[in-house]
Amino acid sequence: MNADIAISAVELQHRLPGFPPVTLIDVRGADAFARDPVVIPGALRRLPEALAEWAADVEPWRPVVVYCAYGHEVGQDAAAALRDRGIATRHLDGGIDGWRALGLPVTPYAPPSRWVTRARPKIDRIACPWLIRRFVDPAAEFAYVAAGDVLRHAAAHDATPFDVPDVAYGHVGDRCSFDAFISRHALDDAALAQLARIVRAADTGTPDTAPEAAGLLAMSMGLSTLFADDHAMLRAGMLVYDSLYASCRSSVTRSQAEAAR
Repeated sequence: MNADIAISAVELQHRLPGFPPVTLIDVRGADAFARDPVVIPGALRRLPEALAEWAADVEPWRPVVVYCAYGHEVGQDAAAALRDRGIATRHLDGGIDGWRALGLPVTPYAPPSRWVTRARPKIDRIACPWLIRRFVDPAAEFAYVAAGDVLRHAAAHDATPFDVPDVAYGHVGDRCSFDAFISRHALDDAALAQLARIVRAADTGTPDTAPEAAGLLAMSMGLSTLFADDHAMLRAGMLVYDSLYASCRSSVTRSQAEAAR
């Protein structure tokens, strides 16, 4: 088996906590999945026969690992098809069956969470979806609607509203919606706290509190100019926030190294 395109369960286990995060995709066929509706934690669920439809949403700057039941043709073919599209993809050797045989964790599949906010997103309404997909639910789905329709859409589609007045995930005092997500989900991460300071400064009109805030605000306005489609804007914005978070992680690592000297 070509080691360049297969990844062992042990190697994948070590890669999952890293950054940039692995995009993990369960590509078992519908019948195989119905017989065993569990996934490796953090995995997206996608049908192999619909790859041409969902491949466009795979973020090409992140490493991708796909898995099927046993690591045979279904997973290997999906990995090859993604590589043909320029996406660096490996398949899980042994599939989910081999993963589980090593005592590694699986979790019952849950449908993607749904979220809704105001259309034409700027800082918080791109930053919060990034945070949700990276730290809460990688499969989360988002709707952008007119401001007056947010709560109606939430009720009609079993979605959670955010970044609108009088909701759990909104502004409180000098804190923005990004802060609300970190607090409510108890996300204890030094790099994320540093990123939150930047987002807060850009979103609440206090750019002097974080030197990076003016640049983030400029990028946000540029995204709004470039993209008429809010979901296309979100896809591009994911790279912006991955880049900022990577920078924050590097900053935290340097600070920790200096403190240890």
